[in-house]
Amino acid sequence: MDDVAEKIIVILRKNMRDQSKEVTLDTKLTDLEIESLDLAVIVFDIEDTFGIQIPYNANEEVQDFATVGSVVERVKAVLAGSQASNPA
Repeated sequence: MDDVAEKIIVILRKNMRDQSKEVTLDTKLTDLEIESLDLAVIVFDIEDTFGIQIPYNANEEVQDFATVGSVVERVKAVLAGSQASNPA
């Protein structure tokens, strides 16, 4: 598991009801008992952690936030886009 995935799992764990549950990239957020209000807090935390902005609309973005892996991929895509528009 890479650094992005590990950081996202730490963020998710902070918002889980039962933090003892196993979290893998295939884990569904609903299985972690993460609700829509929790998800908004998670998105803000991810944005702060990675210094990015994630366009998020709870009604339209459900698939991008279905599993831990889909969240990781979405963040990586945003990071790649921000690096491409701001080359070092």
